[in-house]
Amino acid sequence: MNVVLGIETSCDETSAAIMKDGELLSNIVYSQKIHIKYGGVVPEYASREHEKNLINTIKESLCVANLTMSDLDAIAVTYGPGLLGSLLVGLNMAKGLSIGLDIPFVGVNHMEGHLFANMIGRNDINYPYLCLLVSGGHTQIWEVEADNYNLISDTIDDAAGEAFDKGAKILGLKYPGGPEIQKASIGGNPERYNFPRPQVKKSKFNFSFSGLKTSLLYKCRDMNDKSIKDSLSDLSASYQEAIVDTLINKLELAINETGINTVSIAGGVAANKRFREKTSMLVDKYQKLSVIFPDMEFCTDNAAMIAAAGYNKIIKKQFSNYDLTAVPNLSLNNG
Repeated sequence: MNVVLGIETSCDETSAAIMKDGELLSNIVYSQKIHIKYGGVVPEYASREHEKNLINTIKESLCVANLTMSDLDAIAVTYGPGLLGSLLVGLNMAKGLSIGLDIPFVGVNHMEGHLFANMIGRNDINYPYLCLLVSGGHTQIWEVEADNYNLISDTIDDAAGEAFDKGAKILGLKYPGGPEIQKASIGGNPERYNFPRPQVKKSKFNFSFSGLKTSLLYKCRDMNDKSIKDSLSDLSASYQEAIVDTLINKLELAINETGINTVSIAGGVAANKRFREKTSMLVDKYQKLSVIFPDMEFCTDNAAMIAAAGYNKIIKKQFSNYDLTAVPNLSLNNG
């Protein structure tokens, strides 16, 4: 199974990638702009955009790889977690191509795809390692061994990416919130406003971001529009610092608890510059610690990571059946 087509349509990125013998040849991502004016992803519009753009995205990925449909040997596609309508578009496309081309397909857990994002183009990550999966939908720490994942930490409410999105909306910034808050924080004082670093009483490892979002909301309610505008860089920097500190603090706890000194960061929030800066400080603190970030193009949702995770299954002939269904709430433990 040399040539694998990866398909990713779990949320608002339509993506297709080609991998040959484990080497990435193309990775095309179409980011849906229609959601910006709504301040978040509208599920119905997301699925419609996937339907409109997926086949052309696949064709472009093949063109960049200098291949055709007839060159494909297998297909890897996200089947969960994500938005049901969006997942169905990708999954049905994969099934249709599988039948039409008479090639196998494999369903891939979107979160497992993020774990494989750091594997693209490298083979120097040794097991076991910790993976901080931090995105719009998930904030978790996993202990990763070959084909075995142990959940150490989860979020009890909002994910970090969701906290960025909601915080941006409170501050009057556009969607998606992470890049907008990062941009607004430039030149700001991250210590001007003392936003909380939430703790979860029942588990020292788990994340919680809803209280932090509420703290920002109350602070802005105490300010008029002009004060918010004048203090926007400080508000953004302080809020971003609280999110980043919470991530770093929990990661440090997991490192000390497990004794594992190799850490992989995955998910859209991995692209945040301040997060990367403070992670470097953690590396300086623990001299044996190695922290690996994916290339920027593999931080957000993309088909390259699905192709990589799928390729790992395909070479083991772990194919899926046509009765595979989309699972919006799929976890890494059951997928």
